[in-house]
Amino acid sequence: MAAAAKDDGSKDPPNARSLLRTARTLSEALPYLQEFSGRTFVIKYGGHAMGDPRLAELFARDIVLLKQVGINPVVVHGGGPQIGRMLERLQIKSQFVDGLRVTDRDTVEIVEMVLAGAINKEVVSEINRAGGTAVGISGKDGNLIRARKLRHERKTDSNIEKVVDLGYVGEPVEINNLVLDVLAGSHMIPVIAPLGVGEDGETFNINADTAAGAIAGAVGAARLMMLTDVAGVLDTGGDLVSEIDTSQARTMIGEGTISGGMIPKVETCLDAVASGVEAAVIMDGRVPHGLLLELFTEHGAGTMIRRETESSGP
Repeated sequence: MAAAAKDDGSKDPPNARSLLRTARTLSEALPYLQEFSGRTFVIKYGGHAMGDPRLAELFARDIVLLKQVGINPVVVHGGGPQIGRMLERLQIKSQFVDGLRVTDRDTVEIVEMVLAGAINKEVVSEINRAGGTAVGISGKDGNLIRARKLRHERKTDSNIEKVVDLGYVGEPVEINNLVLDVLAGSHMIPVIAPLGVGEDGETFNINADTAAGAIAGAVGAARLMMLTDVAGVLDTGGDLVSEIDTSQARTMIGEGTISGGMIPKVETCLDAVASGVEAAVIMDGRVPHGLLLELFTEHGAGTMIRRETESSGP
């Protein structure tokens, strides 16, 4: 075998310790590969990793690797920043309520154009360039995500619940598994834009975390992987919590350890686990090869949320 070349053109052999670490990593991954073969993983892809070309390339390679080793990855992507930039270019003002974009008829057309168009095809192209066979769809295709208008309540200064009209912001009510089953059987990798279709054919903008959680529950996924811009759930000392069960997660929310924008992410994970997903993981999508570290190493790379009755392990 030819020696690996360095950037300076020399032919020095690779460091033996480096090769040994690689071999140990592959060996450590074996029981996880055996357990997860043939299983479905739903991966929510979003945050700043989507805007970094190098991280996008690594993400695509990891997705192709998962497919190659017998795992069925389903990618659900976000696109909030990209939508915001397009609305600014078109001089359409956005209003947010509790982090949710108020989506009128004009806005939902832009949302669909950006999510199901530019972003979706970028992710598909990256995966295909890495050697996979990805196909881009939205939740409207094949009635994949049946949705209804999201009823959002917020408390006023008088502590009275008030229903806020968010326009064409929706929530999933039914997932059509047939679409995903057909794609899995054809060895394709689905890349899904989080849009839903209503009873009257209207388009709904759905939070990508929510869409991914609903899809994961519907297909009985082995894992829901939530790629975010934070390391995961942190304890009161600011250290990463590697694993918690559903009861512990609810306690941490009640005590305020889990707060702010992390609450809806954790609640999405709790809903998914309650729906049959074996475990959900919140992790930093900016960590190179973070997916592989989380799935195929003992220590993982984020926070795993499991059902109460389950023990830790691969």
